[in-house]
Amino acid sequence: MSHATTNGAAAEFSDHSDAGHTRPLSGAVLQVVVTIALAFSAYQLLVAAFHPLSSLVMRALHVGFLLLLTFLLYPATKKGLHHGKIPWFDWLCALTAIGLSCYQWVFEADLIQRAGDPTQLDIVVGVTVVALLFEAARRILGLALPLVCLTFLAYGLFGQYLPGELAHRGYAFSQIVDQLAFGTEGIYGIPTLVSATYIFLFILFGSFLEHAGMINLFNSLALGLVGHTKGGAAKVSVMTSGLMGTISGSGVANVLTTGQFTIPLMKRFGYSGVFAGAVEATASMGGQIMPPVMGAVAFIMAENLNVPYAEIVKAAAIPAILYYATAFWMTHLEAGRKNLVGLPKDQCPSPWAAMRTSWYLILPLAALVAMLFSGFTPMFSGMVGLSLTAILILGAAIAARISSTAFRYVFWLAVGLAAAAFVQWGIWIIIALIAALAVQCLAVQGGRKTLHTIKQSLVDGAKQALPVGVACAIVGVIIGVLSLTGAASSFAGYILSVGESSLFLSLVLTMLVCLVLGMGIPTIPNYIITSSIAAPALLQLGVPLIVSHMFVFYFGIMADLTPPVALAAFAASSIAKESAMKIGLKAIQIAIAGFVVPYMAVYEPMLMLQGDITFAGVSYIVFKAVLAIALWGAAAIGYLRQPINPAERIFAAAAAFMLIAALPVTDEIGFAMSATFLIWHWLRSRKKTA
Repeated sequence: MSHATTNGAAAEFSDHSDAGHTRPLSGAVLQVVVTIALAFSAYQLLVAAFHPLSSLVMRALHVGFLLLLTFLLYPATKKGLHHGKIPWFDWLCALTAIGLSCYQWVFEADLIQRAGDPTQLDIVVGVTVVALLFEAARRILGLALPLVCLTFLAYGLFGQYLPGELAHRGYAFSQIVDQLAFGTEGIYGIPTLVSATYIFLFILFGSFLEHAGMINLFNSLALGLVGHTKGGAAKVSVMTSGLMGTISGSGVANVLTTGQFTIPLMKRFGYSGVFAGAVEATASMGGQIMPPVMGAVAFIMAENLNVPYAEIVKAAAIPAILYYATAFWMTHLEAGRKNLVGLPKDQCPSPWAAMRTSWYLILPLAALVAMLFSGFTPMFSGMVGLSLTAILILGAAIAARISSTAFRYVFWLAVGLAAAAFVQWGIWIIIALIAALAVQCLAVQGGRKTLHTIKQSLVDGAKQALPVGVACAIVGVIIGVLSLTGAASSFAGYILSVGESSLFLSLVLTMLVCLVLGMGIPTIPNYIITSSIAAPALLQLGVPLIVSHMFVFYFGIMADLTPPVALAAFAASSIAKESAMKIGLKAIQIAIAGFVVPYMAVYEPMLMLQGDITFAGVSYIVFKAVLAIALWGAAAIGYLRQPINPAERIFAAAAAFMLIAALPVTDEIGFAMSATFLIWHWLRSRKKTA
């Protein structure tokens, strides 16, 4: 999710997205687009609360709104960025998209009766919707993902002419259109379902928290807790981005949000621009694996695997902590190597004062975590968290004007909402409470500004949902072709044949596929493609179900840090004013846990709390991982208690590798080498000091 702007309505559609720029709008056109964005958010909230439509109709209307806003906000060419007018053909595409999305609603019964046998009108509608989706994806996501999807579409249409095992039996044009545009295995498949339910709610949830001041709270906490320590500026970046990861799921947007503050701060206190950009890129990308919200992929994974979302969170918890511990350790060592100090203590805000003034912002996040781990669905949990945030924003505005006991007032509002959520008429009570608070806001000084904040949150949430939603929809083309032709089984068979001789080689092959795909497409379609192709093969090779999916998920994320197309590194380079390639290469060093932990989890599933879990077993594998990461940090940075020479660096890296290898006696060798290195370094540093 990108940072929510607070500089008025005219700025709402002029900031950066994950893959391009929106056209600047003003006047009546701006008001029309804002109204459509509000209608989109209202529709999604209505669907989440009351479920008035069938699943397929709900997905079709969701895609219709996505295309409608995309054609109005994103110009066809860069020339459209220089003026605020929407040309007639964009209006035509937008209105056609929303109009055709109603086709599923109006002819729902007829489409069910003739399923698999589309009429000529059905084919025209289907082709038009798919073509509009490709154009929308090109505008908002760039060329890479549409070209990948187009390749799969061409395979579905002409694959029967390919040689050997690559060929399929051939399918009629009408059959392919029906598969993609009218079933639940095409553009209206599981990714679109998840986008239309969980993902949109959680994007809104993050948008509300950002507008309520959560970013300022996170910055104050990070500055107050670690800003004054050695190299504190970089540690603030890691901590702030980690906290942002609890409510946000977009790494590139996090770079553009927190990086505006942290990268200049790191450079001011002595870190190089390359290292500062790499730290921010690494820490921001970790938001997609940081519970409780994680990224959109986590919800798609839960739906794909048909497991509770809490199980995905549980599997991600230890790896996420290790990931951020690695980044924190790297910044500490770099600060020691360059003898960097922290911020002056008197310039750091008090974290306790920040909590005293904004503690109520933690309530929605705490309620969300509690409900997810109590067995409630992500949709219900997201609705309650979102409603609670809206009530707290409105309640705090009123309480601040009418009483000095604002915190107590806000607290009892939160308790009232929590109680209302579990009674039979809970949703109506929540709506009535929000409406009453909104009316009350009009009567107090500054209340209209608070209502404007609520409006901006809804508009910004709708805009932030566009890249995610369009990616989820267009990747349905790949899913549809794979399920129709069975091509996924061919690639899975190849991985299985490699795995018969070496599971490690199969893992490396899967990793390379994820990294190559990730060079041009976002994490969501990357995960969907690779989980459809590679994850089933890993499962057959004995890798636990969740671990196999987390493996491809992790390397889809790491692709955004890996040159030559490292999106997070490019975002950081625009702020750090350094080479994106250098930032990407340095980020690989800092984010080594993201490359190592998936392999360790395959051989030691307890790292993701899978399999036969014991406290001793989990403690042992975590200790081994922490020690390996500590050694790698020393080897990569070239510093521990003091600078270490090349021989020590090679020895430390070899010890770390032995701890990770998971082969017979490698643990014993790794521990022995680790002890040898630490004693060697301690004696040498002591001698030098003496």
